[in-house]
Amino acid sequence: MDLTILYRGPLASCDYDCPYCPFAKRRDSPGQLRADRAALERFAAWASRPTDDRLSVLFTPWGEGLVRSWYRRTLTELSHLPHLRRVAIQTNLSCRTDWLADADPEKLALWCTYHPGQTPYDRFLTKARELARLGIRFSVGVVGLDEHLEPARRLRAELPAHVYLWINAAEGHTYTDEEAARWTDLDPLFPYSRHPHRSAGLPCRTGESVISVDGAGTVRRCHFVPAELGNLYDGSYRRALAPRECPLAVCDCHIGYVHLETLPLYDVFAGGVLERVPAPAPTPAISLSPTGST
Repeated sequence: MDLTILYRGPLASCDYDCPYCPFAKRRDSPGQLRADRAALERFAAWASRPTDDRLSVLFTPWGEGLVRSWYRRTLTELSHLPHLRRVAIQTNLSCRTDWLADADPEKLALWCTYHPGQTPYDRFLTKARELARLGIRFSVGVVGLDEHLEPARRLRAELPAHVYLWINAAEGHTYTDEEAARWTDLDPLFPYSRHPHRSAGLPCRTGESVISVDGAGTVRRCHFVPAELGNLYDGSYRRALAPRECPLAVCDCHIGYVHLETLPLYDVFAGGVLERVPAPAPTPAISLSPTGST
């Protein structure tokens, strides 16, 4: 079977201090870091076992994973497994990039976010260009706040043309049509992010072909629905895999609503769902109702 796993271990520390992020500048104790490393190594061992399943893995840490050697090593090792279709991670790209030379660029990908004010623009752009030179699949994104508009425009002008620049609607922010149009000029897919999507009772791939796994191996359908489906390591989750409707009123995060069957995003991002890379290019801007329904 084809199975996509969203892994989020106990790591919560980040080297950035973004005012819109509740996990900014957290510090994990040495004990917490050891626990995160052990949890990740356990997951990597499970993912590396011989299997007929075809796996895709997206690491979505609360903190920044790639400044930790065990995340860099795990991504590199998983990228060489024959049954791994894709391994990707969300990152602020503050880490060095030389380790990527040992990874399989056909399988490893990065979902990068640029945070103006947290790192010099030229440093981030240099690293993004290095990813392109190494042949790594990646996307780059910015949170859609007014003060980020000019840096985002500069990024779009200076990034390689094939690199998708996505814009995330800022949490709790309401956009006028004029404001939304400015962001849509940069990211034709911004209308999908602008409003939460009605999801209650709608079919979703999570819980069937997509699961969320935490550091203890507890399996849930996604990061946003707390009900447990079983455990990864004893195999009990497999009995629970089945088509499911979403129990939540709305879904407002890309790593959630991208899996809604009522949205065309598996076609829009064909071959690049995990790393948020459209194929072959963003679709034209669409008009969505205030609730995000087409």
